Amino acid sequence: MSAMFAVAAASLAALLPITNPVGAVATYAALTATMPADQVRRQAWRTGLWVFAILAVFAALGSLILTVFGISLAALQIGGGIVVAHSGFGLLTPRENLTAAERDDAQSRDDISMTPMALPLIAGPGAIGVVIALTARNPGVLPRIGIILAIAVIAAVISVILRWGTPLVDRMGPSAIGALVRVMGFLILVIGVELVVHGVQAVTA
Repeated sequence: MSAMFAVAAASLAALLPITNPVGAVATYAALTATMPADQVRRQAWRTGLWVFAILAVFAALGSLILTVFGISLAALQIGGGIVVAHSGFGLLTPRENLTAAERDDAQSRDDISMTPMALPLIAGPGAIGVVIALTARNPGVLPRIGIILAIAVIAAVISVILRWGTPLVDRMGPSAIGALVRVMGFLILVIGVELVVHGVQAVTA
């Protein structure tokens, strides 16, 4: 049981930066600016549910996915690390999280919880790669439960931050939000580099 909670804590530490709730709330505030207050609240909870569903599926099937496609853990760590590092580097430099076409499509939707909020902004390729790597490195039922528990906590945190954090965006201003996003970007970049290092060590061992 203690091993399960240890894996849950490690998974939480790995997933919190890569899902980047701070960056998500800024985008969420922009996409829901014209929505009624009750709809904004519903979208926040739905986003959290979608994030949990997407990441939990990959946590449950991560090892199977690697087996079916014949992907080694080392290859996943190197490839996933590059994707995660690229995402982190992107947050360190000013840029739009969504393309103009994606933003226009999102603003025309009544429901933005699945796309673009949950996928690809929060539970995107980087987060999915981290989840699969965690399941491959921690085989067994209890560790898998620990990873899913961490995903549930992440999803709850995201729902709460989107639900009550949106008004803080206007109070903090773009400079403060930008600074926090860059800090998260640096952490994500470091996580990506760490994944690549582990992958290279596994190949050369």
